[in-house]
Amino acid sequence: MHRLAMLTLRDEEAARDIVHDVFESLLAAGLTDVSGQYLLRAVRNRCLNYLRGLSTKERILESYFLDEKEIEDEEWPDDETIAQIHAIVANDLTAACRRVVELRFTAGRSYKEIAVGLGISEVAVYKHLRHAIDVLRSKLSQNG
Repeated sequence: MHRLAMLTLRDEEAARDIVHDVFESLLAAGLTDVSGQYLLRAVRNRCLNYLRGLSTKERILESYFLDEKEIEDEEWPDDETIAQIHAIVANDLTAACRRVVELRFTAGRSYKEIAVGLGISEVAVYKHLRHAIDVLRSKLSQNG
């Protein structure tokens, strides 16, 4: 359970706290005979709830294993990186993927709003965004 929390959160203290909270809630409810699958699912759900509670900046820091002190010392992302991101979005993504990215990050629309506006499913919105992030990571790591 701890390993799952660590893989999800990449934060030793938060992982330990979440596993502790799962056991605490089970004991408080008087549940003593739960399956291993239930415990893993409970830890996974608590981890996801924890991540949802983080701000966007904290999520980015967590995703890229960045130390916040490094970012505070520098202007991040710098103008050059922003220009690279815009170029990658403009040149390396399909028109549909680019439109989803623009609606999500420029217009600040939710998955549901994007799905309704474009006449696609929320899963398709997620897949477009996932593809865009994969392309951005790949291209930025080549340049970095």
